[in-house]
Amino acid sequence: MTAPHSSFLKISPRISVLPLIHGSGDFAIEVRRVMLNNDFDCLAVPLPPSFQSNVERAITFLPSITAVLQEEPPITGSAPWEEEDDDEDENQRVFSYVPIDPCQGVIAALRIAMMERIDRHFIDLETQRFESISASLPDPYALKKVPLEKFSAAVLPALNKLPEGQPLDRCAMMAHRLRELEKKYKSILLVCSLSDWPWIHDAYIDQLPLEVEDEAVNDTTIYSADSETLLFMLGELPYITGLYEAARSELEDDENLSVDGIKELALTARDRYRLELKSRGRKITPKLLSVYFRYVRNLSLIERRITPDLYTLVKAAQQVAGDQFAIQVAETAREYPFVHLLPFEKLSFGIEQAQLPNGTMVELSNRLPGNPISWRSCELIPKPPKPKQEEWEMNWDPYKQCSWPPEDVAIEKFRTSVKDHALSLLGVDLARTEKFTTSMKDGLDLRETLRNWHTGEIHVKVLPPSRGRLDCVIMLFDSPADPRDYPYRLTWHAEHQDESTLAFFATDYRKEMVGPGIGMATYGGALFLFPPRPVYDIWNDVQFDFVDTLEERLLVAACHYSEESHIALLSEAPPGAGWRRLAKRYQKKLIHVPLGRFSQETIQQLQMFHVLNGQNIRSFAAHYIRKA
Repeated sequence: MTAPHSSFLKISPRISVLPLIHGSGDFAIEVRRVMLNNDFDCLAVPLPPSFQSNVERAITFLPSITAVLQEEPPITGSAPWEEEDDDEDENQRVFSYVPIDPCQGVIAALRIAMMERIDRHFIDLETQRFESISASLPDPYALKKVPLEKFSAAVLPALNKLPEGQPLDRCAMMAHRLRELEKKYKSILLVCSLSDWPWIHDAYIDQLPLEVEDEAVNDTTIYSADSETLLFMLGELPYITGLYEAARSELEDDENLSVDGIKELALTARDRYRLELKSRGRKITPKLLSVYFRYVRNLSLIERRITPDLYTLVKAAQQVAGDQFAIQVAETAREYPFVHLLPFEKLSFGIEQAQLPNGTMVELSNRLPGNPISWRSCELIPKPPKPKQEEWEMNWDPYKQCSWPPEDVAIEKFRTSVKDHALSLLGVDLARTEKFTTSMKDGLDLRETLRNWHTGEIHVKVLPPSRGRLDCVIMLFDSPADPRDYPYRLTWHAEHQDESTLAFFATDYRKEMVGPGIGMATYGGALFLFPPRPVYDIWNDVQFDFVDTLEERLLVAACHYSEESHIALLSEAPPGAGWRRLAKRYQKKLIHVPLGRFSQETIQQLQMFHVLNGQNIRSFAAHYIRKA
């Protein structure tokens, strides 16, 4: 059955046009839909005949990614087939290439035509030097809501006329060859760039005499693409391209992969982040992911895009969840799963350049250019390699240790918050309810009012002012704590009057070196005494040896050194009878502050702290210290 094709996209009764944006998975799907829903006996593509043999051969190796290169005359003007001399390094070699990209609409069309045994013709002009022209076009995702005909019609008024010279000459040659194909075939499909389509149409209608001829060109060569550098070659992100190929091989739905693929990318990066950092990393919760996706959406809309680019994905990940998650997003995005051993030499791609197998750097010009790409930098601090961490650990001076001041400020602010919350709980037991007379006091007591609803009486709360002070706060982040997990136990004295005297147990900072003289540890529990005072190291004080656990040692030290009758205890569960008896032994009372009252993200960030190998390290520590 033949589905009608819009007359708007017809050059003649026998020639239909499918204008597209190169390098778009959405347009590759549209190509598949059009070709499988219509009967065509010929496919015409905007590539010169010299590329046909190797491009079609390279397509047979998909899903492995390859590129077909053709060398052009050097920039100095010497012919590429001349023998190389000693001054070769002075001449920059130049190549034009065709990316064998599954998400490239032209490649998708050729792939389908080869499977359906449709005749294929490469109708572009043979040129010794190809002039690549990119145009800023709308986001292809609009095809999900707008038919191709309306999309093309909407873009048409905004297209700039092609410059005189080779671009218009190429359109004239393609129009000439279409007229020749029309004599042989009844239904021809031309797949070309959206920016070339109007000028091919005009050249066909005008039927001007052909004033250009094919030039003598070099043979083409197939190279396999280095999987580490596919980001610089493919139109879509390598991970998204892999999803398209996986869906194709498994006959799954791929209509919305341009957006659903981003979600899957983020989830994969989250799983790898969890595996790498385990409990040291932030919890990438569904709520945090929803914040991340909203951030990505907003950044994309600011740049007048519907789907995000790599910079947007990485920058949003850095802002929402830190450097390490952003690194996982970047690493996941550039992975392509279908990497096979091919009988071709390997080519490493860069920004408009590539490295040949012999190490020579050459300039590249894409014969199927998509939307212009702007490359932007995003500074991320990666996890240092293991040999470097071992080197830093070997150079550590065990007699010099200090903290990182920004983390001191953060934990002191949190200590103040916990203390204030505990103080607010001091007077809760003294709260009472009375009948309303002339004042609402501290607010309506809804429960008591409802209980006396039949009498018509209104009851209000009376909260007495909190009495007493707190000079000691205990924070238990992991309880019960395994002593084997927390071998780093120390008592730190304050450097100034705004800091607390701190005793804590934590993980071994030497196992997580993040920079020269900088180790990272995680609190299991900590004791804060404020105002600061000199105390003996609680971990070596024999008077506390009668307790068995790390938490109890913090507790008895707090009871011993606290000058107030109440001690604030931040923990997941309230203290048991044993801990309360222990506090009562010192005539102290514990005020429990639930850990769940605070954001888990805040708690995780406060748990991680850095140990510096001397105060001189503070001068450059900010370059290495980034929250995970």
